[in-house]
Amino acid sequence: MYAAVALFVFMCLTATTNADPHHPCHAPNMTGFMSVMSLKGDTKAFGAFTYDSMGKKLRFRSNESHPANTSVGLDLLMLFNEGIFYEIDSKNQSCEKKSLQCTQHPLDIPDDATFKGVKNTGSPSIKGEGLKTNEWAGSMPDMKGCYSMSVTMGCLPVCTMYFHDTYSFMVSITEVEIQIKDPDLLLVPSYCVAQPLEDTPEGTVNSFLNEFM
Repeated sequence: MYAAVALFVFMCLTATTNADPHHPCHAPNMTGFMSVMSLKGDTKAFGAFTYDSMGKKLRFRSNESHPANTSVGLDLLMLFNEGIFYEIDSKNQSCEKKSLQCTQHPLDIPDDATFKGVKNTGSPSIKGEGLKTNEWAGSMPDMKGCYSMSVTMGCLPVCTMYFHDTYSFMVSITEVEIQIKDPDLLLVPSYCVAQPLEDTPEGTVNSFLNEFM
């Protein structure tokens, strides 16, 4: 417990220091898989995602057959530019439409992120046995926490650690393809189009990340 608290404080302090002239890159369109795991080792979610980099749209659907998936049936359509998102139930053709108070997510580096350096995982001297990544970090005032993100030299996200005073977790990205295989996944389902926007309770911060907390 004390180690986790100390790590949280250290990450949040270092996330706002050591300014660097590097500028955050932005990921391309992507299709792949995303897993969310708490630092205690619990798998919170595993599923497929589709990401529109230019349109700032993200669809995530958890894999109900995954044995360790605790977010069975989670289906999210995030429209970051519009500041809204949908929780979709395709089986019952229903949904909930909510406003976003925080648009941060693990597929894109925030514009105010701080460059921390370059990391070589594995062996950089042996062909095919190493991965070189850029490390970024920053704070999340809306969520009272901070993050540390690893991306490839081509700006593909690898993993992101999110540190909160009461809960921390890691998001891993795998099997990435630089294309949108099914554009229809990023469209609002017809049965959700007329859905009214729900009121947000005072003090609530809706975000993609909060769906796993």
